[in-house]
Amino acid sequence: MTEASAGKFRIAAIQTVSGPEVEENLAVAADLIAQATGEGASLIALPEYFPLISPDESAKVRIREAEGRGPIQDFLREAALRHGVWLVGGTLPLVAQADDKVRNSTLVFDDTGRCVARYDKIHLFGFSRGAERYDEAASIEPGAQVTGFDAPMGRVGLSVCYDLRFPELFRAMGAVNLIILPAAFTYTTGKAHWEVLLRARAIENQCYVMAPAQGGQHPGGRVTWGHSMIIDPWGEVVAVLESGPGVVLAEMDIDRIRNVRESLPALRHRCL
Repeated sequence: MTEASAGKFRIAAIQTVSGPEVEENLAVAADLIAQATGEGASLIALPEYFPLISPDESAKVRIREAEGRGPIQDFLREAALRHGVWLVGGTLPLVAQADDKVRNSTLVFDDTGRCVARYDKIHLFGFSRGAERYDEAASIEPGAQVTGFDAPMGRVGLSVCYDLRFPELFRAMGAVNLIILPAAFTYTTGKAHWEVLLRARAIENQCYVMAPAQGGQHPGGRVTWGHSMIIDPWGEVVAVLESGPGVVLAEMDIDRIRNVRESLPALRHRCL
């Protein structure tokens, strides 16, 4: 594991309002990646389901890709290489064991376009209240492996959306400088729990948290909460975008992490 001993790094969370047309979604993502790069970001993260959100749940199965090849992965690889940035590819549908399901996967590309990490979403969202119902397990096959990667800013842990509610996952990452959580939170659950849970994860793990999200009313009628944000190790929200496509940027300060951990050594005080 590599550790960044000092320095400041500009990081960016991209917010989108993806629809059912993959090419259109990739074009929006490309523009926002370019914008973030132009503003000095060296690590950029896209939201969950950035290539596709459709009321037809089988649509994600039809566009699923085998690991290492496919137009969505080509897009991510080429964008990272072209801009010379680390790119966390939100999530995209990869081949699963079941023919009628996908893995909801995060792929990470370094600044040379090399894929350095893959995380398959472990916890699958289910929610039912009145006419609002979601059941990710109907079309998604869960992952089982806690995943992180080493980057210039130190160790980075990967998680996705509903994972946010399971703090044991983040403890299993070990000491990290940054947690990235691409998401497509519903408006209902996001309004109630999004910010408080993200801030809790930052506080208890004494690290930065970056959460790129879907945010707005999608062409199929779904409404996502948005509020893409970056939070520092003290739990302060340092940047946020409430709704609509855009870029959330902040400076990640390694000394800030060290100072928080030295003044309140909660990670060293763990007993269980």
